Amino acid sequence: MEEQKKILFSGIQPSGVFTIGNYFGALKNWVELQDEYNCYYCVVDLHAITVPQVPKDLRQNSKNALAMLLACGLDPKKATIYYQSHVSGHAELAWILNCFSYMGELSRMTQFKDKSRKQGENIRVGLYDYPVLMAADILLYQADLVPVGQDQKQHLELTRDIAQRFNNTFSPTFTIPEPYIPKAGARVMSLQEPEKKMSKSDENINAFVSMTDHKDTIIKKFKRAVTDSEAEVRYDEENKRGISNLMEIYSVATNKSYEEIEREFQGKGYGDFKLAVGESVANLLEPIQREYTKLLNEKGYMEEILKESTEVARRVSNKTLSKVKKKVGFVSF
Repeated sequence: MEEQKKILFSGIQPSGVFTIGNYFGALKNWVELQDEYNCYYCVVDLHAITVPQVPKDLRQNSKNALAMLLACGLDPKKATIYYQSHVSGHAELAWILNCFSYMGELSRMTQFKDKSRKQGENIRVGLYDYPVLMAADILLYQADLVPVGQDQKQHLELTRDIAQRFNNTFSPTFTIPEPYIPKAGARVMSLQEPEKKMSKSDENINAFVSMTDHKDTIIKKFKRAVTDSEAEVRYDEENKRGISNLMEIYSVATNKSYEEIEREFQGKGYGDFKLAVGESVANLLEPIQREYTKLLNEKGYMEEILKESTEVARRVSNKTLSKVKKKVGFVSF
């Protein structure tokens, strides 16, 4: 008898064009994980509206996000790929879990503290409460594993606490999810400020590489990447952050170890190394970009994928939601 695959859930916000940080840190791993696990991959458009959005831009960004997920290699025959807003169970379960969450634990979320500063005095409730929606996203599918970076560990801990609290109040209902931390490429840093994470919202366009950047643009951005006054390609995250970041990107793009990279560029300058990193990234992205453009022109194909995947997500999520509603005391027919 074949062993049942573990369930893995992950989501990504449709907030503009993805960067290579999104790809190396998440999407590349998503593609590899779909063979090993029963994966649910979600474009989290409900999370996107915790900050102001232009409706037509959100719609287009959501379509672009789906096309990019498929272009990167996600296979709808292996994974369930859908929009969060198309499965009402996410919002329904979030409300129920709100009633098992505490103000104190939400107030301690560091991402809320960081993001709320940008909203001034009128902080939206959604921004404060979105970790509970994130918990609902995960628990709705009884996920065993959730790929997380350092900045999301706190949210997963909250998810585990809420699930345990609900299970203890009633009876075992939710699987307690574990973090899945990828071995490489988990954190791609800014090309201009290598002490902070690469972000598509960075005001300096040379700080990030977009998944849709032209080859010439990619190579120029890597040539301008901040390094140090030495001329040695050597991995040292503490003292050589810029070079170490470039080595991590090159390692993920070429599957070469840090030791192999150090040997390859021994006696060579940073100029040669930056050019090699830029070319390796551009060559990796070229077929993805070609497929992305093709998919955006095949609306019928993407809609068909969405329809089938959404039905699967609704069916699975409804099983969990029915159990939860029964346990909290809602009347069922």
